[in-house]
Amino acid sequence: MADNLLSLRGLTKAYPGVIANDDVSFDIRHGEIHALLGENGAGKSTLVKMIYGLVKPDKGEMTFDGVPFAPAKPSDARSAGVAMVFQHFSLFEALDVAENVALGMENPPKPGDLARQIREVSETYGLPLDPTRTVGTLSAGERQRVEIIRCLLQDPRLLIMDEPTSVLTPQEVEILFKTLRKLKAEGTSILYISHKLEEIRSLCDHATILRLGQKVATCTPAETTARELAEMMVGASFSAPEAKPHSPGEVALKVDGLSLPAPGAFGTPLRDVSFELCAGEVLGIGGVAGNGQDELLAALSGERLAPAASVWLGPRDVSREGPIARRDAGLLSAPEERLGHAAAPNMSLIENAVLTGARRQGMLNNGMIQWGTARGFAEQVIRTFDVRTPGPGTAARALSGGNLQKYVIGREILQAPEVLVVNQPTWGVDAAAAAAIRQALLDLASQGAAILCISQDLDELMEISDRFGALNEGRLSAIRPVAGLSIDQIGLMMGGAHDMEVAHV
Repeated sequence: MADNLLSLRGLTKAYPGVIANDDVSFDIRHGEIHALLGENGAGKSTLVKMIYGLVKPDKGEMTFDGVPFAPAKPSDARSAGVAMVFQHFSLFEALDVAENVALGMENPPKPGDLARQIREVSETYGLPLDPTRTVGTLSAGERQRVEIIRCLLQDPRLLIMDEPTSVLTPQEVEILFKTLRKLKAEGTSILYISHKLEEIRSLCDHATILRLGQKVATCTPAETTARELAEMMVGASFSAPEAKPHSPGEVALKVDGLSLPAPGAFGTPLRDVSFELCAGEVLGIGGVAGNGQDELLAALSGERLAPAASVWLGPRDVSREGPIARRDAGLLSAPEERLGHAAAPNMSLIENAVLTGARRQGMLNNGMIQWGTARGFAEQVIRTFDVRTPGPGTAARALSGGNLQKYVIGREILQAPEVLVVNQPTWGVDAAAAAAIRQALLDLASQGAAILCISQDLDELMEISDRFGALNEGRLSAIRPVAGLSIDQIGLMMGGAHDMEVAHV
């Protein structure tokens, strides 16, 4: 139809043991923002990879503005007018903005001309960028601007965005939405993937919903509630997380005077971080990305040792002990970077179970790995946390981001830690899976574990935390009870008002 920019008809793609997309058909109109929704493993990533030329469909066809469209590689898609901003940024930190933009262009202009174009386009779309800034010095939101500007310089007719707000502050989200609405008004079509359903309702004109690789519905998000969207995605209703009545116990983790230099040129130093965490308690740590979250987890897990800090796990001083000793003592962790840090990409799920669970789960016998035990534990994680995978022998990199997230969080929870430190536990997972992970954390706390949850999702922290603190430039605010804490107060804490009297805000 003349109104359609991109039409998909019967797209099918199968991999060994799984059909990623099964006879998917839908249209994206000229100048619309079209949402692509589905739970983890529903087939969203495979579908957009076929549109962008990264994957070849087994069956089906596409047309782009009425012309047959079958890109063999991303450069073919870009030549046709398709651009994509990926969930994981593909930027070189040591290079400046203009150099990173040039690397993503087929025929970049001269450096001076490119710098001028970056300034003009960034100002036109309300995404100001200095082309001479080193990428490593940029915030997460500014890095996303680099990716977007790189796409806009291609003058795209279709812009694909995968989880674009997962690392943005509320203020940055508003700036992004203004940009997308301006692009829409100019006739650009946008295919928008997100698990944040209220964003979908406010931004998108239409939504196509995938479930288990098949299209199950098309709707108008503004006329549909977030719960209805979520239930269409999973095919069933689900409950919000609910904490069981409990009282905090003894201090399980005590940190006093934790200071560490930045781990590299672009890291964040920790500055005199002190807190106590009790058994049965969930302590939420908020903050804008890049304010010391990764560094705090590394210091608590034992990956980095602070020379002068005091870290106590119950009655035991673990300040000078590394990750293995701290795990043996009951302090487990799950870092934000799931592929490469929490899991080895090319190793199977069984092998990844061994990496952190070998000692606690009895997978070793006289130094030899008991692969049957390891397989059984991996299968338990897959079953308990509904990890969508052909089997435990599958490589970690073959899982969708959300399913790998469920696996690495479940792997730690099922080891029954006394203290669990998690960073971004529901990053990139669908609403139902996020609810299940949060419930699992609450259940673990009700069993007496102490939970430190670092997250940029304030709704998540308010939902599961007993107390809240905020990191800003490596400093931790005073810890406050969540009950009665307002969003304005949280914003001040995240902005660095560490010594404020919250009650008087």
